[in-house]
Amino acid sequence: MKKTQLILIILAVGAVIGLYALPKVVVDNKAGTTAVEDPNAPETSKMEVSKMHENELSSDNRSQADQLKSTLASAEGSPEKIEAAKALASIYQNEGMFDSAAYFLGEAAYLNPSDLALKEDAGKAYYEAFSFALDKTKVENLAEKTRGYLNQVLEKDPNRLDLKTKVAMTYVSSANPMQGITMMREILEADPQNEDGLFNMGILSMQSGQYKRAAERFEELIKYHPDNLQGQFYLAVSYFESKEKNKAKAQFEAVKKMTQDPMILESVQTYLDRL
Repeated sequence: MKKTQLILIILAVGAVIGLYALPKVVVDNKAGTTAVEDPNAPETSKMEVSKMHENELSSDNRSQADQLKSTLASAEGSPEKIEAAKALASIYQNEGMFDSAAYFLGEAAYLNPSDLALKEDAGKAYYEAFSFALDKTKVENLAEKTRGYLNQVLEKDPNRLDLKTKVAMTYVSSANPMQGITMMREILEADPQNEDGLFNMGILSMQSGQYKRAAERFEELIKYHPDNLQGQFYLAVSYFESKEKNKAKAQFEAVKKMTQDPMILESVQTYLDRL
């Protein structure tokens, strides 16, 4: 199942999308901002993240991973080590072991610290792992890693709003959530039609119980990005939670026409049965 489809089901059964540790804060009122401090996160210690998953790899991938780890440990040249690290990351990514994938992309970035593309790949991988993490300490650690890599890219190219939204969301689950919310507002000020910005502000409004405000955000989102299936689904849920039964029913019916995924359709039907 695709990640987007999994997230839809997670919300449908009552969990919070991806960032399970999000605090219940007001996201659409004016608030002050706090200075952002983002020292580059240090590399993971030699108690490798990958070891947590060694026994879970499929047999074919386990053999290939062992060979690549041997190359990573013994190769003399950085290019060969980097390719081995990237190949290992791909294996773990394909098997849904996102923290291990991020670790190896971090290793690749460490081997060539001047390569911003590698830092971006590592940051995105850590963000994906962060999005699925459940343990509070792990969420915090993965968020710090995400910021450590992506902020290095943003220092060189501050107009990368796609990366800034990821950094903002890591702050939302931190001890200072308003820092992330302020960043998200800045993104929408710069680009009022920003897909990630509108989507995330809608999600945060839902998390804080502001379902009418969430509906407004998702209405904006699908106005500019009608193919955003998650936005269409969350708009229906926001209507449902706002007691807008007619709107909710119409929106859920619209979602049914957008996908053939049986799990999503089952979730939609569950809501329709409750109307």
